[in-house]
Amino acid sequence: MRNFQGQKGRWRRALESTPALVLLFLLLVFFAWTVIGFMGKLESTAENRRLAQEKVNELKKQKEDLSSEITRLGTQSGVEADIREKFGLAKPGEGVIVIVDDKSASSAEAMPKQSGFWDFLSNLFK
Repeated sequence: MRNFQGQKGRWRRALESTPALVLLFLLLVFFAWTVIGFMGKLESTAENRRLAQEKVNELKKQKEDLSSEITRLGTQSGVEADIREKFGLAKPGEGVIVIVDDKSASSAEAMPKQSGFWDFLSNLFK
């Protein structure tokens, strides 16, 4: 019995010694450092997941829009409306209005009047 108690005391003294406590402290610091590193990775993973979920939602919306466009273009009226919009065509009996900008008027307004000294004097007394 004494032998068993003696071995128990030896292990206890060995674990309570300064080198063993330093080693245990270093192990504790190492594990704490590893946990903190995993927490940082966890945060970045959560952010990446959020971004991926936003992208998935955006792609689902785009898919719905394209599906509705395909459905619309699958009908005769949808094809006709698309052609009329792209090429400016009209049905028989309809008219097409084309608005043309007057380039000469806009360029005349953009160019300042050339005035000299005599024009300044004549405008001064008007």
